[in-house]
Amino acid sequence: MADPRHNSVNEGLLARWRGTDTHQEQGYRTLTAWFNKRLLRTVYEEHGRNALSHRIDADYEALTGDEDLLQQEVKADLRTDGIDASAVVSDLISYGTLRKHLLDCLDGEKSTESSSTDWEGESIVIARSVAEEKAQAALSSLVSDGELDEGNGVSVDVEIQLRCESCPTVVPFDVAARRGYVCDTHSNQAQSIVSDQS
Repeated sequence: MADPRHNSVNEGLLARWRGTDTHQEQGYRTLTAWFNKRLLRTVYEEHGRNALSHRIDADYEALTGDEDLLQQEVKADLRTDGIDASAVVSDLISYGTLRKHLLDCLDGEKSTESSSTDWEGESIVIARSVAEEKAQAALSSLVSDGELDEGNGVSVDVEIQLRCESCPTVVPFDVAARRGYVCDTHSNQAQSIVSDQS
């Protein structure tokens, strides 16, 4: 289960967690999903099972979700491809296991500057990840049912946006966080910057 951008999976986990080596900083939950999906992809490839992203996303959602019937269907489907479904599920790691691995086994640390505001960024990353996973599962279902033509491939892209309640201005969350306001017309901070410059 090698990481194509790094010498080892552990090196890749640390880089994604810290936001280094051109990676965006990721939280524990996002990294857990990334690791588990790589594990699924490896097992699928070893058994000649379709390992396209939408299939991996949908199966992972089913195997880790709360819908017992859907989970049983995916497990039965795995068994028809010669995959030990119970072993696969037991091999999937939890959020707590990954956190312990990063902090205790790998002695992982983040810079103080990064961790002081980490929870805000991590919350947005988690929200985007959950939305993307749900949308990808819905997309996979539509493609499987023939209700949507996937063509040469379709991917889901989720962006968190903030809207001014006084006008139609909408900006991406990261832009608003970087400049300190959503709307330059209705923001106290933006208005004070304009007055200082007059």
